[in-house]
Amino acid sequence: GGPGLMPLLIGTVMSALFSSFMAFYLAWPLAYLRRAMSDVAQGRFETRVKPFMGARRDEIVDLAEDCDRMANQLKLLVDAQQHLLHDISHELRSPLTRMQAAIGLLHQNPGRADMVERIERESQRMDTLIEALLTLARVQGRPESIEREQVDIIELLHLIVEDAQFEAGIKGCRVSLQGCPSFVSRVSGELLYRCFENVIRNAVRYTRAGTAVWVVAEASPAGHCLTVRISDEGPGVEESRLQRIFDPFERGTGEAGSGFGLGLAIASRAVEMHGGSIKASNLPGGGLSVAITLPL
Repeated sequence: GGPGLMPLLIGTVMSALFSSFMAFYLAWPLAYLRRAMSDVAQGRFETRVKPFMGARRDEIVDLAEDCDRMANQLKLLVDAQQHLLHDISHELRSPLTRMQAAIGLLHQNPGRADMVERIERESQRMDTLIEALLTLARVQGRPESIEREQVDIIELLHLIVEDAQFEAGIKGCRVSLQGCPSFVSRVSGELLYRCFENVIRNAVRYTRAGTAVWVVAEASPAGHCLTVRISDEGPGVEESRLQRIFDPFERGTGEAGSGFGLGLAIASRAVEMHGGSIKASNLPGGGLSVAITLPL
């Protein structure tokens, strides 16, 4: 049996070597993935895994790509959060500085009633900003967390347009609604009211005196979605800013004193929470058009 033992021994050794190689081939990338995830958990979002995987093409490489995408997405989210906190600090600091200056002048001359009015005005401005930030925080949450009810969106638009008409009349403008008979969907009436109100009031603010803001609501032929277009006759928006106007605190040049730049951001998040889309475009004859599409 001596001659037959050698092939068996060689086969056993080769099998052991192959098993060791396969264990190493599978284990080392997993160990590297584990270290990389530990780095990401500690805030080093620039960590990338796939470049170290070499030429291999298997499920582990797919997992590495997913990890790299996750790290990049986390970096974008953290950067956006830090940018938002910076903007919030800046927005709150301005009214606080003016309030402190007014309080100092009031101490020097207690009879200055205009300083009391200034303090009240800045206090109201801060309260409005905080309320808008709380609303933004709500609509950036989970879509399943919002309470929904059966709402006729066309009826909702009628209420908003009626209120906006009063504001538009002050500057000699009008708000016109052209809508389908009804469109009932299970939505958050409060969030959608805030969404449409922000976009329509924004259009009223920028449309030229003596012009009109048009609100046109159209249901799809099958009735599965509703598109609402709000158009004004104002100056429009620079093409490079058409998408950025939905970012928090995004305002155009010369608009530092008009609002906080949160209205369209709230509208965008509210639409996204309902599985819809929002898009802005400049009209050929001048003015801005915002199209909001909502599913049934």
